[in-house]
Amino acid sequence: MINKELLQPESIVVIGGSNNVHKPGGAVVRNLLSGGYEGTLRVVNPKEDEVQGIKVFHDVRELPPTDLAILVVAARFCPDYVKVLAAEKQVRAFIIISAGFSEETAEGARLEQQILDTCKEYGCALIGPNCIGLLTRWHHSVFTKPIPRLTPKGVDFISGSGATAVFILESAVTKGLAFNSVWSVGNGHQIGIESVLEYMDEHFDPENDPLVKLLYIENIADPDKMLYHATSLIRKGCRIAAIKAGSSESGSRAASSHTGAIASSDSAVEALFRKAGIVRCFSREELTTVGCILSLPQPLRRSRENPINFAIVTHAGGPGVMLTDALSKGGMNVPPLTGPAADELKSKLLPGSSVGNPIDILATGGAEQLSLAIDYCEQRFPEIDAIMVIFGTPGLVKIFEVYDVLDKKIRESSKPIFPILPSVSTAGPEVQEFLKRGHVNFSDEVTLATALTQVMKTPEPADQNVVVNGVDVPRIRRIIDGIGENGYISPSLVHDLLSAAGIPTVPEFVSDQKEEVIKFAGECGFPVVAKVVGPVHKSDVGGVALNIRSKEVLAAEFERMMQIADAKAVMVQKMIKGTELFIGAKYEERFGHVVLCGLGGIFVEVLRDVSSGLAPLSYEEAYSMIRSLRAYKILKGTRGQKGINERKYAEIIVRLSTLLRFATEIKEMDINPLLADADDVTAVDARILVEK
Repeated sequence: MINKELLQPESIVVIGGSNNVHKPGGAVVRNLLSGGYEGTLRVVNPKEDEVQGIKVFHDVRELPPTDLAILVVAARFCPDYVKVLAAEKQVRAFIIISAGFSEETAEGARLEQQILDTCKEYGCALIGPNCIGLLTRWHHSVFTKPIPRLTPKGVDFISGSGATAVFILESAVTKGLAFNSVWSVGNGHQIGIESVLEYMDEHFDPENDPLVKLLYIENIADPDKMLYHATSLIRKGCRIAAIKAGSSESGSRAASSHTGAIASSDSAVEALFRKAGIVRCFSREELTTVGCILSLPQPLRRSRENPINFAIVTHAGGPGVMLTDALSKGGMNVPPLTGPAADELKSKLLPGSSVGNPIDILATGGAEQLSLAIDYCEQRFPEIDAIMVIFGTPGLVKIFEVYDVLDKKIRESSKPIFPILPSVSTAGPEVQEFLKRGHVNFSDEVTLATALTQVMKTPEPADQNVVVNGVDVPRIRRIIDGIGENGYISPSLVHDLLSAAGIPTVPEFVSDQKEEVIKFAGECGFPVVAKVVGPVHKSDVGGVALNIRSKEVLAAEFERMMQIADAKAVMVQKMIKGTELFIGAKYEERFGHVVLCGLGGIFVEVLRDVSSGLAPLSYEEAYSMIRSLRAYKILKGTRGQKGINERKYAEIIVRLSTLLRFATEIKEMDINPLLADADDVTAVDARILVEK
C-alpha cells in the first residue's frame, strides 16, 4: 500500500543516521537536508548527540509521533524497530535501506516476514528492504548520488535494483533527462513495481502527472497486474519504457518440440510488453535515450503505414551519414530535399553547403546558418516530420550562440527537434548550459536512431477482448475433458481440436494398416505425403516422404516407416504446396500462453525468426506479430512471386489463441508447417501436449 505518509511525510526519522556521509546512514541525512526537506527531520543514534546539525534521539522510545521511518541498521534489528515505531510512535511508512533479508538467507526471509506482518497489522507502507530508497520532489530519502534534476513533468522511474537504478541515473543525468520520482523497491514484497504502477494509474491526474514512466525489472511477480495498469496508463496518454533483465536462463532450456525450444520467459516478456504497448529496451543507455525521446516537448507521431520523414541538419558529414544509415535501417526515412525551396536554401547558405538531406551547413557554419536550415525544415519542407541537429565543436570556437539558437527553435517549433551535441567534453560548459534550460542531449546519433526504432515499432495497447467468432468453445471443452492421459495427443484429436477452432487442415488419414492408407490415398488423389506417427521429430528419423505419386511407392514407404523406432502408425495427407509457416504456443507460469509465429519447416529452428504474443490475441496484435518478422518481405511476396494471404494467417493466429484461452490444459503445441499461398493458409502438421 502507498500512503500519504510515504509520499508527503510531515516528519521523518532516520534510524542509524550519522555524521559519516560516506556511509548510508549519513548519506541519507545529507540528501534529505540538501534536498530541502521542509518537514521535521529526526535522527536516532545511540552513539551520537548531534548529526549534521540535528539533535539526536538515543532510543526510538524517546521519539514523538512520526510519519516516515528510514532504517539504515543491521537486518537483525529491523523487525523490533518496525514493531515499536508502528505500535507506539504511529509511524505509517517505512523505507528499509538495509540488506540481509530474503535476498540472502532463510533467516533473512524470516526477519522480512516479521516486518511485513507488522506493516500489515498497522496499515504501514513499506519500501524495501534492500534498496537505495525513494526520491521525490517532497523528500530525498536515498543514500546515493547522483540526484537528478527534479521537476513535476520529469519522468517517473521505478527500479527493482538499487545499484542499477544509480547507474541508470548516471546515464540520464549526462543527457539532461529530468525526473519526477525515483522508486527503488528492493525486495518489493509489499510495494513492487506492479504496485507502484497501480498507484500511478488509480491516482492519475492528466493535467499534473508525468506522462513518461521508465522501468527496470528483474522479476515480474504479477504479469496480469502489470499488463492491466501499464495498458491503462498508456491509454490515458502515458508512455512506458522498460528493461526486463534476467530472461536468458529460461531461454536456454530445451524441450521436445520446436515451440519448447524457442519459447522462453523472454518470449513471455516480449509478448506482455507488446500487448501493453511498453517500449522494450535492452541497456541503460537505450532506456534513458528512449526516456529523452518520449520527453521531447513535441511528440513524434506513430504510424506503421507512413514512416516518419526526418531532416538532418549537420556541420559534420560523417555523423550525418551514420545517422541516415541507422534511421533507414530502423524503417524511418531521410527523404531527398529538392525543388525551389531547396534551391533557395542552398543559395542562402555558405558556398559548398549541401541541402540534399542531410543538410550540411559546413564546419564553418554557425548560428545564422543553423537557424536558416531549421526554419526551412519547419516552414518550407512540409514532407518533413522531425528535425535532427548535429552540432559539436573541434574546440576552436565557443558555441554558446549556436545553442542559444537551438534552444529557441526547440521551444518554438511545431515539429520535434532532436539535439545531437557530441562535444560533451570539448564544449562541456556550452552543453551544460543548454541542459540547464530544460533540454536533453542525444550525444550519439546511432544510439538515438536505435532507440527511436524501438519506440516506433512498439504497437498501441491491444484490445483485451477474446475473439470467439468461428471458434466452437463447447466442442473444444468436450474434446479436452475427454482426454484421459497427459502427453502428446493422437493426430485425430489434434485434427478435431483444430477443426473446432476453425483452423483449416489438409485432408488426412492415420492407420497402422497398409491397405487402409493406400485406399485413402486413392480416394483423395495422388500425389500424397506420408508421415510416421509416434516419434516427435519425424524428419530427424526419416519419417516424412513427400510427393508420393503411386500406390506402389506408398506401400514401400509405409513398410519402411513402420520399422522406425516408436512408430505406431502412418499418416497420409493430400500433397499441397505453398510457403511454409509456423505457429506455436507454450504455457509460461504466471503469464499464460505465449503464441509464436514465423517461417515454418526447418527455418523455425535454424533462423529463429519468430515473434511472440500473449493469448488471447486481437487481430491487431496478430498483424503486428506477422509484420515484425524479419522475413515479412518474403510473406508479402518478392521477385515476382505472390505473397501469402496475410488476413487468413492472422485469423489462424487469433483462433489458436482463443483455443488456448479455453483449453489451459494445453501446455505446448505447434503447427509446423502451415502451407500458405495468396488464397489459403492450411495446417499440414501439428502436435499438442496436454497436461491436466
